Amino acid sequence: MDTLWIILISLGVTVLFVLGVPIFLVIGFWVVGVSLVIDFTLANIGVTLYEGLNFFGLLALPLFIMTGDLIKSAGIAKRLSDFAYSILGWLRGGLAMASLGACGLFAAISGSNSATTATIGSIMHPEMTKGGYDPNFAAATAAAGGTVGIIIPPSIIFIVYGFLMNLSISDLFIGGLLPGLLMVVSMQLACWYVCQRNGWGHLIQLRLGRIIKTALGAWLGFFAILLVIWGIYAGAFSPTEAAGVTAGFCLFAGLIMRPFSRRFHGPEADDSGALPDHAGVLERLIIPGFSLRELPSIIMRSGQITGLLAPLIAVSVVMQQILSLLGAKAFVTDALGALGGYYAILLACMFIVLLAGTVLESLPNTIILAPILAPIAASIGVDPIHFAVIFLVGDAIGFITPPYGLNLYVASGITGIPYFRLLRYTLPYLLALMIAWLFIAFIPDLSTALLVHKGAGVFQVQ
Repeated sequence: MDTLWIILISLGVTVLFVLGVPIFLVIGFWVVGVSLVIDFTLANIGVTLYEGLNFFGLLALPLFIMTGDLIKSAGIAKRLSDFAYSILGWLRGGLAMASLGACGLFAAISGSNSATTATIGSIMHPEMTKGGYDPNFAAATAAAGGTVGIIIPPSIIFIVYGFLMNLSISDLFIGGLLPGLLMVVSMQLACWYVCQRNGWGHLIQLRLGRIIKTALGAWLGFFAILLVIWGIYAGAFSPTEAAGVTAGFCLFAGLIMRPFSRRFHGPEADDSGALPDHAGVLERLIIPGFSLRELPSIIMRSGQITGLLAPLIAVSVVMQQILSLLGAKAFVTDALGALGGYYAILLACMFIVLLAGTVLESLPNTIILAPILAPIAASIGVDPIHFAVIFLVGDAIGFITPPYGLNLYVASGITGIPYFRLLRYTLPYLLALMIAWLFIAFIPDLSTALLVHKGAGVFQVQ
């Protein structure tokens, strides 16, 4: 009888999900309903909701989210995009490839896929359209580029994964560096091929002077990236401290640069960070920044995103407990174990992650599946850091895979192009990412080569 009620509750919340009810409420309704069915005390829900968020490492979450908003508002994101274009603009499809490169640079500061797509897409889509690219392809490029937002460190979802699986977040960040770069390069190759076939994009001359000028303009962005990567890799500070240091640096830089920007660029200057070709060295070193009056709205945007993620993390921890009581972990372990063999089990885990990623956002997907699949992968000898990267790359591919495809919705929202029109143009990027994913899965050194020691933070199989 209990099984029947659990099935009915699961079907009911699935209907709510399809109707557009927020995933936090969908999981919450399921948790409460199933708890009542199996006589699991409801008092536990309140305690676990609190304890689920009472973790110092999760403080990095709102700080990295705020960092992304700060660098966008300060004009740093536009400068990074200009730098990428100065390097790649001489190639056919160079502006689109620069958009993908800019996504990688932005991801190295913000750690969010949707923020990467929204920020770089809003900057580069109009430029690509004016530069002779198909508007649909330009929007799909921004959506695909956003997938690296959760892989290239710092990554919000790596923080959540490390919290759930008791893994070193620093090791996870380092493990995601080379795979993230591989994803960017693979998408750039696919982009070049498509643009070469269609003749899209205007070419610019490769000039060392232009590269140096745009690099000067993006110096604050480079400094922020190096600050995060050096600090974590050298052990100077933890990921949470890195988030605080980076957010503080971007806040200080944005505020301190505002008066200098008004003096050198004039009160009517472009706040996006765009500069004319004739701009001098001092003008390039100064970013638009933001004023104290704008700061509350920036913090509010970051707070809204954090307010969506934090309750979801908390309620999903309760969901994990209930799934364990129901024996879900043991069932999946037995089913996959019956396949036998390292590669068969690893490919089966990858298929489950990809399938779930097509219908779930990365956070609930990670919270629900990682505690089930990671111990199975560990039991066949997969390094925990390596599997975390495999898992989250599969999660990232789900951002441009229908029917969910969060990045496609974001790109559709900022460009006004219907969601379904973008699907065809994401296929080359999907193929490139799938190939890169297989390389990442079957070449462990891509994830572990930069680690000081392999198997760091190995968790205990529950």
